[in-house]
Formats: sequence, C-alpha cells, structure tokens
Amino acid sequence: MISLQKYFSQDAKFFDLLEASADETRALTDLLIKFLNESKHSRSLDDFAFEREKDKRITERISEEIVNTFITALEREDIEALSYSMYRICKVIEKFAERYNLAPEQLSNIDFTRQVVLMQRATETLGRMVRLLRKMPPLETVKAMNDQLQSIESEADEVMLDLLRDLYGGKYEPLQAMMLRDLFDLLERAIDRCRDCGNAISHIVLKNT
Repeated sequence: MISLQKYFSQDAKFFDLLEASADETRALTDLLIKFLNESKHSRSLDDFAFEREKDKRITERISEEIVNTFITALEREDIEALSYSMYRICKVIEKFAERYNLAPEQLSNIDFTRQVVLMQRATETLGRMVRLLRKMPPLETVKAMNDQLQSIESEADEVMLDLLRDLYGGKYEPLQAMMLRDLFDLLERAIDRCRDCGNAISHIVLKNT
C-alpha cells in the first residue's frame, strides 16, 4: 500500500488532466443549455469549437504523458480509455449544436429539456466520480455513484421511447421528424457516453482496491 500511495502522488498530473476533461464535459453541457435557450436563428458555434478543442488538447496531453511516464499507479489503458470516453462526450455535444444550427427556425418550438436535464445530471455525477479517483475511494462509494449514472441512463432510455412514440405517431412533419430523430439520438448518445465513463471509473477502482 505504501508503494501504491507513492505512485498515486507521482500521478497527480493524470488526475489533474482527467479532472480538467470532466470539467469540459460539464462546460459544454452548460453551453448547450444556454444555446438551446437562446437559439432561434443560426448563430456562431465558436464557443463549442473552443471548448471541444480544449478537451482535445487535454486528451492529447494525457496520451503524451502516458508515453513519457515510466510507472503509473493506474494502468495506462485505463487512463486512456477514460480520457477518450470523456472526449467523445464533448464531440457529441458539439455535433448536436452543429446539426441544430442547420435549421434552428424549424426547431425553435421543440423542447429538449427532458434529455438535457438528464445529461446535466450525468455530467455532474461524472465530474464527482473523476475527482474521487485521486483519493481512490472505497469501491462501495464509487459503485453507488455509478448506479446513479446507470439510473440516469435508464431514465434517458424511457424518455427516448416517449420521444420516438411522438415521432412515429405522426406528431411532426416528415422533415422535422427526420431532424428530430437525429438530434434525439445524439443527446441519448452523450448520456450513454457518461455511463461508459462511470463503468470505466468503477473498473479502475475495482482493480486498485
């Protein structure tokens, strides 16, 4: 255990970078909420590109540090898998904004609140889980938080079924229904990515307890 603690103290850079990446998932989620509240016409997506590029640089930095670090307390593939999973969340959020921005006038009356609120809860939970890694908490603590993410993902599945029921039931015009199916899928995918990150963190803690 003494040697393990020594390695963890040397790995502060990885925890710093992983926490920074988790912060970017939350920042992009907050940006998306603001975007949906204000977007009735096409607008610049520079903020999304800026935040996603920040996370890309963090992900690349983690990959570089993995190569340059001789010994790590966490296994290299676990660090990289978690890092890449968080980056994928950011990419999906940016892609949603890009697709929405193609025809916001046709989507201004659509309420994405149910999915976005779940995504906000998921990224908040993910951020707390990533910060716990630095202390390598008891497995039961991480499992309880991962169960929260699993519950959010299950709730998102139910919301998706409700949304699809409206789509298939003819509530929307064909073109709008096609657009909405794409956008609903992207939000669902972002929440799934948060679940994947939670599983990765649980796996890391299980291997190091």
